[in-house]
Formats: sequence, C-alpha cells, structure tokens
Amino acid sequence: MKTGEFDTQMMARAIQLAKQGRFGTSPNPRVGCVITRKTSLIAEGWHARAGEGHAEVNALAALAPGEAKGATAYVTLEPCSHRGRTGPCADALVAAGLARVVVAMTDPNPLVAGKGIEKLRSAGIQVDVGVLESQAAALNPGYIRRIQGGQPWVRMKSAMSLDGRTAMASGESYWITGPEARADVQRLRALSCAIVSGVETVLADDPAFTVRPEDFSVEGADPVWRQPIRVILDSQLRTPLKAKLLQGGGPLLILTGASKMDSPAAEALRKCGVEVNEVAQGEEGGLLLSAVMAELARRGCNEVMVEAGATVSGAFLQAGLVDEWFIYMAPSLMGSAGRPLMNWPMETMAQRRELEIVDIRAVGRDWRWQCRLAKKEN
Repeated sequence: MKTGEFDTQMMARAIQLAKQGRFGTSPNPRVGCVITRKTSLIAEGWHARAGEGHAEVNALAALAPGEAKGATAYVTLEPCSHRGRTGPCADALVAAGLARVVVAMTDPNPLVAGKGIEKLRSAGIQVDVGVLESQAAALNPGYIRRIQGGQPWVRMKSAMSLDGRTAMASGESYWITGPEARADVQRLRALSCAIVSGVETVLADDPAFTVRPEDFSVEGADPVWRQPIRVILDSQLRTPLKAKLLQGGGPLLILTGASKMDSPAAEALRKCGVEVNEVAQGEEGGLLLSAVMAELARRGCNEVMVEAGATVSGAFLQAGLVDEWFIYMAPSLMGSAGRPLMNWPMETMAQRRELEIVDIRAVGRDWRWQCRLAKKEN
C-alpha cells in the first residue's frame, strides 16, 4: 500500500470519529484523531464536548506511557497552540514524542492559524497538511463561518403539503409531516447551537423548541448533546408569560428593540428567568436579521436553525442569510386558502430565484429536500 493511500484512509477514519462529537463541541470545532505505527492503528479519539479533552489528548490517553513515541498522528484540524479550558494539544503531541503529524486543514482561529503547526515543526516533528482538506472543512461549516466572517451557518427548516401550504387558513398545522420526519428535525435541532423563530409562531403554535432525545436515534453510543438556545424575535415583546418556552427546556433569549428593554413586559419576562436583549432594528421597525446573527456568533453559536413562519422565513431568504434549507414535503393537499411556505413578493419571472438541490430523500412517508439558494446571475 502506498503511503498516500494509507494517509487518506487514516484521515478518513479521523473524520468519521470527529462526526461522533457533532452534537456537543460548540463553540469548539469537531475534531477527530487517530495514531498509527507503521501501518497499524494504535489509538483514536475525538472531541465530544466543549471544555473536555480534545481529540489528540483523548487519543493519547488510550496509549500506555511512551507508546506514542515515534508514531504518526492524523488530525482533522490543526492542533491548538493556546491554552483555553484545556491545555495546548500541540504541546501534548510534542511531549508524547510523535515523529509525524498529518493535518487535514489549518485552523482559521487567529489564536492558532499556523502556530500549532509551527510549534510541532520547531520540535522536530514532520508535519504534512492538506489530506482530505475539503472533507475536514465540511465537518465545521459554522465554526469556519463564525471565525472568518462573524456569522453562524444557518439552516432553515420548513414543512409543507404537496401543494406548498404550511397551515390551513385558520393557522391549524398540527401535524403536516409524519413521525419519521419530525424525528429527523430533532437531529437537525441537536446539531444547532440556537433555534430562531418569530413571536408569531409562538402565538400561533406555542412550541417548546426543545431537543427530545427519545425522538431521534443515532448510530453507535448515545451522543453527547445539549439543549440549544431558543431565540425569539419579538420587537414588541408579545411573548406570553404562559408560553411553553418559559416552562423550561434550555436557555431562552428574546431579542427586541431598544425601546422595549426597560418596559414592564421585559421586566415580567426577566422575572421568569428569560434573558431579554436588544438588537438593531431596520427601517420598518423589524429586527435586523444580520444583527441577530452577529449577536449569536458573538455568543459562540456555530450553527443556527431557523424554524419560523412565512414572514420570518421569507425575510431570512431575502436577506441572503440561509445556507441550507430543509423542506419536508408531505403527500397531502391543504387547499388554495392555506398559508404559503414563505412571504417573498415577486411579480415577474425575472425576479424568481433558483434553488440548488443538494439532496432529496424519503423520510418515512414524507420527502426531505435539502436546498441552497443558487447564486443570482448578473
């Protein structure tokens, strides 16, 4: 077997390991590591939860003292070189006596950004960079986006009938899709650091927006996960004090305009344990969605899920903030009076927007479309 082929296989295994931490590492990236001697894999590890051991440290911990000396480590992301809640992984690799480290991609975090690689090389360790780089980058779209651009990666979820309706004219929408599709949504929620919705959805549906682990299954061991922040866009603070959101289930953040920060409604919500904070408003008084996303990025949110009605969903699309759109389509008809998928006024065919279909699959009796807005041609 050629060395290049072995490198690719071992990095592929490290990427597979990194995915086991997909629900719990934020704000840290998902990282996997394998350690080999010649053509034998001798240890492996991954980062499972922020604040706990990183992938390299966990892999080294599986070995006896001195066993890693002269071995090769494959890591999906450049080993960190700074001290956060844990020590620098580059130092741990140096101390273990590794002879070679293969890195899929450099870390865009300016606290690292090549410093980890330089530390390894300065210690006499051979470092090779760029094995399965694009696959490694796909592990952490939100981390990369937040570090490089100050915005999280945004997934939007919608459910509709075959004729494109999300609710009856009365607002009734319980349930459009089947249990398998709803379980799939639970997995998307678990991937997310925050779930964003509008107050109209709270008033109409009284959702909890929680992750229910009993409703989704993951291959292998039980995953490490945490409840995402529930974020409600409420410029006039109309969220009811009896809403399910206030009955527990994880952190709750209500974003509003500056004029409402000292209002009786804000004080009443705070007494219920809700965090009320302000973000900038647009010309028409609505909350500025780019400011909402910047605030969530500031809080360390890598990936955000939007679960909202037609108005908020349409606003996110028009603002160009949606990176992935998951549409669950049920084999049912709800009639022409039903509510549309999103509000986005268009009058001519020239205004229409094309979608790039990334994936289509059956989920129980329903179909899931994974889409991206195609880049608008000039």
